Amino acid sequence: MTDFGTLYREHVADVSAMAADLDDDQLAIVVPATPAWTVQKVICHMAGGANDQLTNRMDEAPGPAWTERHVGERADLPLADVVAELQANQEAVAASLDGNPFPAAAFDISVHHADLHEALGKPPLAEHLWLPVLDAMRPRLHPSLFEAAPDYEVYRGLFSRRSRAQMQAWGTALSADELDGMTIFGPREDDQPIPA
Repeated sequence: MTDFGTLYREHVADVSAMAADLDDDQLAIVVPATPAWTVQKVICHMAGGANDQLTNRMDEAPGPAWTERHVGERADLPLADVVAELQANQEAVAASLDGNPFPAAAFDISVHHADLHEALGKPPLAEHLWLPVLDAMRPRLHPSLFEAAPDYEVYRGLFSRRSRAQMQAWGTALSADELDGMTIFGPREDDQPIPA
């Protein structure tokens, strides 16, 4: 069984290290998976969502008004301060994931970490950072997905990080409507960058 608290800490460590090496141009890149946000704002969401969970500021979560508030509260802060907040809250968030049947905070940071890699043209996340998330969802998914598409692509598609056309190109036995139905945030039309 996956220790999602440990997985969350690993993401915080990797995001923190990556953030330390980003320049202003990279921080300003628009992230295709979340086109309202730049790289910096995605990191603001990671910190803000964690803080909101711990302080019970979850009104309208997980909707756009909720994310707009906590991203906006951090958007003009130095990135180092945002990362420091993410780090300061990691133990409390990790503890909240112990025995949680749906460890949303671990899922969220994993998906957004992968968003950053794809936006910045980096290789895919290391397998140990995303495969446990897919494995937790695997029993809910049709087996033919895994016969046709690489696990990483299923993971990205599941969280609405692949377009309808990209998912249909997998050549699964599922209909277009069935593929649409598996996406957690609904189908999307804009093709997403696929790591080499």
